Amino acid sequence: MAEILPIKAWRYTEELDHSIEDLTSPLFDVVSAKQREALYRNPLNSIHLSVPRGERPAEEAALLLEEWKAKGILAQDPLPGIYVYYQYFRLTGSDKEYCRKGFICHIKAYDWDEGVLLRHENTIPSAVNDRIDLLDKTQLNTSATHGLYTDPEFLLEAYMDESIKTPLYVTEDYQGVRDVLAVIHDHPIIRLFVDTLRQRQVLLADGHHRYEGSLEYRKKMMAQNASHTGFEPYNYHLMYLTNTESDDLRILPTHRVLEQMDYTDEEFLDKLRDYFVVTPKEDVYELNEVIVGKDWAFGLYLSGNAYKLRLKPEVHSLIDWQVPQEVKDLDLTVMHYFIFEKVLGIGREEQRNYSGLSYVRSFTACVSQVDSGQARLALITNDVSMAQVKRVCFSGATMPQKSTFFYPKVICGFLFSSIKEDEFLTAPAACL
Repeated sequence: MAEILPIKAWRYTEELDHSIEDLTSPLFDVVSAKQREALYRNPLNSIHLSVPRGERPAEEAALLLEEWKAKGILAQDPLPGIYVYYQYFRLTGSDKEYCRKGFICHIKAYDWDEGVLLRHENTIPSAVNDRIDLLDKTQLNTSATHGLYTDPEFLLEAYMDESIKTPLYVTEDYQGVRDVLAVIHDHPIIRLFVDTLRQRQVLLADGHHRYEGSLEYRKKMMAQNASHTGFEPYNYHLMYLTNTESDDLRILPTHRVLEQMDYTDEEFLDKLRDYFVVTPKEDVYELNEVIVGKDWAFGLYLSGNAYKLRLKPEVHSLIDWQVPQEVKDLDLTVMHYFIFEKVLGIGREEQRNYSGLSYVRSFTACVSQVDSGQARLALITNDVSMAQVKRVCFSGATMPQKSTFFYPKVICGFLFSSIKEDEFLTAPAACL
């Protein structure tokens, strides 16, 4: 099944270790404009490689990377390793501390139809193109995507627990999460990691755009290389892998915010009533609570008024998208089909890149955007369970875009991985 390799990571040199917290950055698809501008003010922050700016951002990132290598700002670790990455966090309203355990390595960039790496979400095309260009110009994976493997026996956790006792970095990030990075160099243990993953499929949890960027780049390079072997560096992608059986794997909901629509409030509500039971609520802050645990239930915040929406069960069979039942049963499929397509007239394909639709994790941010007039309405949804993610992945289908928010997000800047010929550890070289 999944082929993984240890990596010889590029990391900030020891002289900068003391300030590593100032050098990390959020992933490109979650960093806010305000965060971005603050991070750009530090000339050594990793955001200059992961989310470069300028008229030709990818080219400028490539030049900066070579400059950082030449000046010794970044250096490549001399030994290959599996990098253990733990994230300690709490959720709002709870005192429990969770610890998401995982490790960072290279993984073969499998095409979707190979059935080794499975996706659960659709991607937004423009974001994929940006990632391809950056990878092409820099030959560098600037941040790990997040993959899931299933190991009910927890074969690797004891080795990770031992490694994390001697960390390379311990920081607190923008999420308030404590991030700890360590490395395993012991060859027999690395072999155990490789052998364990070789027996398993991987579900892509987060980073669909970055992974698809690697996949498309691999296809491009294969087409140009008549003597392609499958061991070339362009075949591989940087991934953070966690066990689906862990109790500390958290998925948070991602709400939908619509900037504008052509209907009046009453026209919109009347159209919704064709498919939903619409119940006014006195307090918008009840919306999270009144939909919890209820299938096909949503909160609607519209012009200062709150409503609970619950799909009429008899209309569910009207969904005519050519998707498996596992996908039809999802809350977000119901939302995107009945509200966006049937009520608002935004077709399924158009939704994937619809400029007036944004995806917001924070409930209070949804409310404030509507109250301030930045948005016309907000749709509040429940989270997606790990069991639902598995069912959809194994069905071979995908969820609507931005269906899941695996929390916390991985941090960029702890390490980078190169796919340059003279900087990459190939499978034969690793003796794996």
